[in-house]
Amino acid sequence: MSNSYSKCIMVQGTSSNAGKSVMVAALCRILSKRGYKVAPFKSQNMSLNSYTTNENAEIAIAQVVQAEAAGIDPSYHMNPILLKPKEDFVSQVIVHGQPAGDMNFYHYQQNFRGRALKAIEESLEYLKNEYQIVIIEGAGSPAEINMRDRDLANMEIAHLADADVILVADIDRGGVFASIAGTFSLLDEKDRSRIKGVVINKFRGNLDILLPGIKQIEKIVGVPVLGVIPYDSSLKLPEEDSASLSERKYRSQGEINIGVIRLPKISNFTDIDPLEYEEDVGLRLIEIGDSLDNLDAVIIPGTRNTVNDMLELEKSGFADEIKKLSKKIPVMGICGGYQMLGTKIIDDYNKESRHGTVNGLGLLNIETIFGTVDKIITRSEGTVLNNNNLFQNIDGQLVTGYELHEGVTNIKNSQPLFKIEKGCGNNTSEYINSKESYDGAINGMTFGTYFHGIFHNFNFRRAFTDYLRIMKGLKPLGWGEDPFEKNKQYSIDRLAQIVEENIDMKFINHLIEDKTEK
Repeated sequence: MSNSYSKCIMVQGTSSNAGKSVMVAALCRILSKRGYKVAPFKSQNMSLNSYTTNENAEIAIAQVVQAEAAGIDPSYHMNPILLKPKEDFVSQVIVHGQPAGDMNFYHYQQNFRGRALKAIEESLEYLKNEYQIVIIEGAGSPAEINMRDRDLANMEIAHLADADVILVADIDRGGVFASIAGTFSLLDEKDRSRIKGVVINKFRGNLDILLPGIKQIEKIVGVPVLGVIPYDSSLKLPEEDSASLSERKYRSQGEINIGVIRLPKISNFTDIDPLEYEEDVGLRLIEIGDSLDNLDAVIIPGTRNTVNDMLELEKSGFADEIKKLSKKIPVMGICGGYQMLGTKIIDDYNKESRHGTVNGLGLLNIETIFGTVDKIITRSEGTVLNNNNLFQNIDGQLVTGYELHEGVTNIKNSQPLFKIEKGCGNNTSEYINSKESYDGAINGMTFGTYFHGIFHNFNFRRAFTDYLRIMKGLKPLGWGEDPFEKNKQYSIDRLAQIVEENIDMKFINHLIEDKTEK
């Protein structure tokens, strides 16, 4: 039986990237600090930035950030359906944190929608039993009228949860009042009645100029504008998907410059976020075909399609350029990027693509095989092995991460990077938590790992960047307080403060107190 006082509030947007994710995170932090038991929820998310929970389940990174804002552990119930684009019109479907198969849009909607809705209902019921308030994030826009009868993320969920809806509009795109009015006009009365207020996001300028428009739009749509959220470029939180990389402004030049290859199917690019907080490090997102000059290291990140992206590196000539650079500077691969560093990517079962087996970069004496085991989804720990100069200063130290991969890797005569204490690493799932498991491989300055989140380990990150500093004749920074963790918590708190100071929290309180008690 659901908590009789549980309340659901849903944040929808007039468009994608309007600010739904951050608004949910802010409300989670604000309400949790007030003593409520609060949890985030997104019924169906499409994202290539994902994470492994303590349940060894895969969910979108946005719900992980929101759970952290609420002060709770993330759970697959917070994102019961995750769609991970794989090829054109084909996505891997993740249900309750586990893969259910690769499906095109038609098959998913015609044959799988019922199962997806059941999983959504189960997770929503679980959260309403466990928490006083559930803050739900919508997807895209609720006014996509061609998709209303197949909706699993917006108004259909608002009705299912009996949620009051707050509509967020992005003024930075232009046409904010048209987007608000257009959204209302395209919804039928039943859906429209769910919207209780509007928030205008990403405002830069003089609020007095905006006020006449706010008064008019309130008359047009019949609900209040609850506030205007100013744009704050200092906030740095993990992004939900690769589309946001076009807007993300990394510091591109520093004493040390690291190039990150923007693969066509790049995934889990939040792996590189902590490097941004190294005070002298510049990060360059490098499109295939761009210059690789003036770099001190190259990172090949994760990808949702290792074979296709490897072929893109070959076709563009990037593969040869990376091979040449590996003789001068460190080259690192994470997950799919690690697989590309090997001699072969064996895909005889066409698990990754229609191309089958392809050659890798040949920088590590390893081979990766697809199609022989189920997807590995696990939280992992390992100890650094003393077999190289790069990480000799952290020999034997513990690092943590999470694994999300379908290939298994034979490292042949190569030296592994970590000894697995918990998780899987290079081996098949039968080796999980086995004393015989190892992860990654290293050869001189070239190395790779299956551990997503590896740079979130301050010891590993600082050992790597100090190695680069020494290579350039700079003084190593050594150890101290982790600037990434400090700034992440600052960003969440600052986000909550901005929202609390700029929207009508009395109105939000009224929505909550209507059905909720502490």
